[in-house]
Amino acid sequence: MANSQRSSSLIDPRNGFCTSNSTFYSKRKPLALPSKESLDITTFISSQTYRGKTAFIDAATDHRISFSDLWMAVDRVADCLLHDVGIRRGDVVLVLSPNTISIPIVCLSVMSLGAVLTTANPLNTASEILRQIADSNPKLAFTTPELAPKIASSGISIVLERVEDTLRVPRGLKVVGNLTEMMKKEPSGQAVRNQVHKDDTAMLLYSSGTTGRSKGVNSSHGNLIAHVARYIAEPFEQPQQTFICTVPLFHTFGLLNFVLATLALGTTVVILPRFDLGEMMAAVEKYRATTLILVPPVLVTMINKADQIMKKYDVSFLRTVRCGGAPLSKEVTQGFMKKYPTVDVYQGYALTESNGAGASIESVEESRRYGAVGLLSCGVEARIVDPNTGQVMGLNQTGELWLKGPSIAKGYFRNEEEIITSEGWLKTGDLCYIDNDGFLFIVDRLKELIKYKGYQVPPAELEALLLNHPDILDAAVIP
Repeated sequence: MANSQRSSSLIDPRNGFCTSNSTFYSKRKPLALPSKESLDITTFISSQTYRGKTAFIDAATDHRISFSDLWMAVDRVADCLLHDVGIRRGDVVLVLSPNTISIPIVCLSVMSLGAVLTTANPLNTASEILRQIADSNPKLAFTTPELAPKIASSGISIVLERVEDTLRVPRGLKVVGNLTEMMKKEPSGQAVRNQVHKDDTAMLLYSSGTTGRSKGVNSSHGNLIAHVARYIAEPFEQPQQTFICTVPLFHTFGLLNFVLATLALGTTVVILPRFDLGEMMAAVEKYRATTLILVPPVLVTMINKADQIMKKYDVSFLRTVRCGGAPLSKEVTQGFMKKYPTVDVYQGYALTESNGAGASIESVEESRRYGAVGLLSCGVEARIVDPNTGQVMGLNQTGELWLKGPSIAKGYFRNEEEIITSEGWLKTGDLCYIDNDGFLFIVDRLKELIKYKGYQVPPAELEALLLNHPDILDAAVIP
């Protein structure tokens, strides 16, 4: 049901539930979105006021890039892509690379032109990457000499990071430029680029969706602007923070957090090429990191190895761990806080299809609601729907979570699977309930429920129980 059909007098301020349409509304601050229709995500982020000086640090080399140098590089690379390579609005550009501080420059440059960004997992096989290339039809790829052989048979033109990289790629690959030279080249001063509209596709990220094989998720500039606007409306408690990025930047979790949101807030991000516990903790000490964004298995590892970590590394500046990707049990949360009493644990929930919108914990008081993934994100509406009958349910009732809001993607590329209703509701495929105070709890994936002697057993509950054992690092429960 549209916003215009809600009745504020019927919304319970305690939990955001509206009795007239059985919809939950966010209790967060209202989401302020720019009214201008011709606006791309890169311009929106660059127009924010930056408090910090250093945008990104490469943990492997200690190379740093300031905010001013970053935006200069973005403009120069975009100019080269437009005038030297011929990238235009609507063209798809692939990024196939391990984590580097070049990735944010490439992504922002591509999207500023109205071109569509797609990313691929460097660990995927050549056949998997070629399947994605066949589906998305990119005109250009940014990659490395080590990964270039995986796309050699596609015939796609490539851009490498350094001049000397050209000598290390297989014959037959068409190298049309290198990022280092692009960043040095003075802008051409030629005609203004094509106008980009908020409804234009900005990203085509591949997700397994609610079921089945990987498929492209169409996210518009407006979707990404709404994602960033949430962080502007509800900024971090500590404005001057240093983040450690260990999650892959090809994934929506890394891309939306570290290429878009933290950049808009003017924070510093230290990028690790890959996850390694020792390297991560060394970076926490060296750069006096205040915030880590992790997935639950890493949190469990930090608990199990807490004594060695505290003995070897200085983590006194660490204040917050934000966790997503899977539900975090009460036992794991309390276990972490016992080992690291000065660090707060905040959970969050979102999907590739929701572009960061969902729910999150944003304060110490909220974090004490153990097992919850938080309150609904600002600008988000939710429904709990019985997956069998389609009936919309109420408080403390378990059903499939449906989400609606300006961050929700336009749908799947080529409309392979209809998960967004005609009214704009995203069917998440997650079994959830919302309690009397508006906190969202994830029970499990709808498709993963185990049916046993008439009972429905959520694997996540058994996994959470197993993770309490000190000798178990991670667990997966299947029928």
